[in-house]
Amino acid sequence: MLDPDTVSGRTLDFVTDSPRLLTIGEFSSLTRISVRMLRYYDTHAVLSPARVDGDTGYRWYSADQVAAAGIIRRLRDVGFGVSAIGAVLALRGTPDYLHALRAQRTVLEEQAEAAHRRLAALDRMLEAKETSMSDTTVAVVDLPAQTVAYLRDTIPDYAAEGALWERLLPALQAQGIAPSGGGGTIEHDGEFRESDVDESVFLVVPPGTAVDAPLCTVDLPARTAVVATVTGPYQDAIPRAHEAISAYLAEYGLTPTRSADDIATHHFNVYISTPMDTPEELLETSVHVPVG
Repeated sequence: MLDPDTVSGRTLDFVTDSPRLLTIGEFSSLTRISVRMLRYYDTHAVLSPARVDGDTGYRWYSADQVAAAGIIRRLRDVGFGVSAIGAVLALRGTPDYLHALRAQRTVLEEQAEAAHRRLAALDRMLEAKETSMSDTTVAVVDLPAQTVAYLRDTIPDYAAEGALWERLLPALQAQGIAPSGGGGTIEHDGEFRESDVDESVFLVVPPGTAVDAPLCTVDLPARTAVVATVTGPYQDAIPRAHEAISAYLAEYGLTPTRSADDIATHHFNVYISTPMDTPEELLETSVHVPVG
């Protein structure tokens, strides 16, 4: 049986209007969109035929739909899904259309960066450079009392921490505050989160330091923590540190002292070196989990 959507228009001219409409096969050839996708776009009201014969089900397209199909194909090729394509098409001719394209570019940049990180991790595995837990230094450490200035906010994910540093450092400088020690990040969530991370970045400052919003200070008491020191990219090293700490806690029967309302009990990272002066594979980080 003939497929009603791919029968040549030459044999069916008698059912078409003038000027002659295009069969779905002809339209597919002109637009470089498969017949399957054209049917899919029709089903989702993204690109409907100019005419559908009610008796035969034949789909017919007009020549002036070719340009619209080209735009749809390009939107598809840059990653827009079918529902998004319909919404973006409705914005054509308005400033929001360009805004949608720029937003998609940002999405693709983020995806490319994530893919780059995964490739780098895979290369390290292939080259047998992955550091094992046996190479991680773990110890119980008595931490001194200290004062820290910090900036706390909700960020999209852990990799977005840099945005907090870009706010903390200028704010300290503007307020004339000189750090007296190193810094790092405090993770306030009681669980690992894939998004909407509650996090602070901090630097040690002299006791009694006063700050203005958006900065805060806290006087951290002397406490005890299990500390794992690791080397390598943050996305690999920090999970490895937590694995080592977990094993250490179990082996020695130690318990984290975490309390949701007490920032001094939240686990935190101290950056011994930073990407500004150290290659990624040589970065040193100490992960601290306060214990009783």
